[in-house]
Amino acid sequence: MSELVFTFPTYDLAQSILGQHNRYLQMIIEVIPADVVARGDTVIIKGDEEVVNSLYRTLEELVFLYREGSTISESQVRIAAKLVRQGKADALHAMFEDTLSVTMRGKSITPKTEGQKQYVDSIRKNTITFGIGPAGTGKTFLAVALASFYLKNRNVDKIILTRPAVEAGERLGFLPGELQEKVDPYLRPLYDALHEMFGIEQVQRFMEKGTIEVAPLAYMRGRTLENAFVILDEAQNTTAEQMKMFLTRLGNNSKMVINGDKTQIDLPPRVVSGLGEAEKVLASVKGIHMVYFTDQDVVRHDLVGRIVKAYDAYHEQKAKEV
Repeated sequence: MSELVFTFPTYDLAQSILGQHNRYLQMIIEVIPADVVARGDTVIIKGDEEVVNSLYRTLEELVFLYREGSTISESQVRIAAKLVRQGKADALHAMFEDTLSVTMRGKSITPKTEGQKQYVDSIRKNTITFGIGPAGTGKTFLAVALASFYLKNRNVDKIILTRPAVEAGERLGFLPGELQEKVDPYLRPLYDALHEMFGIEQVQRFMEKGTIEVAPLAYMRGRTLENAFVILDEAQNTTAEQMKMFLTRLGNNSKMVINGDKTQIDLPPRVVSGLGEAEKVLASVKGIHMVYFTDQDVVRHDLVGRIVKAYDAYHEQKAKEV
């Protein structure tokens, strides 16, 4: 058994790090199971030496982040504990100090997992980035955050967001009002991310000027997308033909981000997913990079990560039984 005593510089700082009624401390203990007693500005940690050192280091890292200006949140506490437990504490600083953009409410957007950090670094470095992995990993939101940064800094002239509207079909014509209503639900997550970055009124003005475009994938056919930050969401529901069509729209001074979850394909039976095919065809093409997310990158409630993991294990077992 080992024992360490962590003392915060002030009582108020202890409250910010440990959370109301020690809620954040309990989250840390769930990841790093030590025996802990918290009294005021002091935390007594007992257990195996490795566990005790990990919990102590987590508190140190959270204090450092707080002093650097980070607002300690539930997700930051969980992520810090996980990375320290995995021996990756040094990655915390690069991750939380990498501000992608700032929301309308003044909140800084930063990567929250190693997978997210790799993803945003890839988008910056490569012309085309594929983000492949489960829901809840922040693929769409982070891409829109980066797109807003590029637009605000005039690195691009416009943002184009698109996704396939599977049930509405892809021959959408001029989108009469009734059909527009059918298509809008497919585009709603993209609107939500834009509103977070710019606000509803600014997004509306940008859309009227053509600075921001949100449209079904069918609207990309026949175009050349230049000086644009282009995001294709729900790419697992593109056909092979649609994916090739989209990728060949790339123009000068543009970036493309293609996101998808191969476990949530809604295409008809025997129709090949364009995402799966592109993953095989383009893996070694220079300027294109594939980033793979796992359940460890899920940034919604912790239970979502466990749900994703359980489904993955279930499908792997079923595949072995076939």
